[in-house]
Amino acid sequence: MNWFLFIAGLFGAFTTAGHFTMGSKNYLKPMMDASFDEVPKKVMHCVFHYVSAYLVLSTAVLFALGIGINFQVNTTLLVRFIAVNYAIFAITQIIIALTSKIPSGIAKLFQWMLFIVVAVLAWVGA
Repeated sequence: MNWFLFIAGLFGAFTTAGHFTMGSKNYLKPMMDASFDEVPKKVMHCVFHYVSAYLVLSTAVLFALGIGINFQVNTTLLVRFIAVNYAIFAITQIIIALTSKIPSGIAKLFQWMLFIVVAVLAWVGA
């Protein structure tokens, strides 16, 4: 059992659950109801679900490796790829939060905290 990857998977699952619940309610639904051109609206709808797929798959991989499922290959590169993705998500969100005009943006765009935890745990567990 790799506890680092298992706990990264738990944080990934929490992030994924938040994405599907709070993300759908607070972001996707209002965006889909907004009145702007249908093409960018549908592109953003697709992007939301691209992220959904990535969150589900990366969480599944972290859990599987965390509980000791053997993929019959060296998984270090895969886990580091997942870790780097989450780190880039965090960095991007921090930059956007700090450069936005949103009051307390770093707190309101809080997902970066979850992304960092997954990134660090996955990297260490690799």
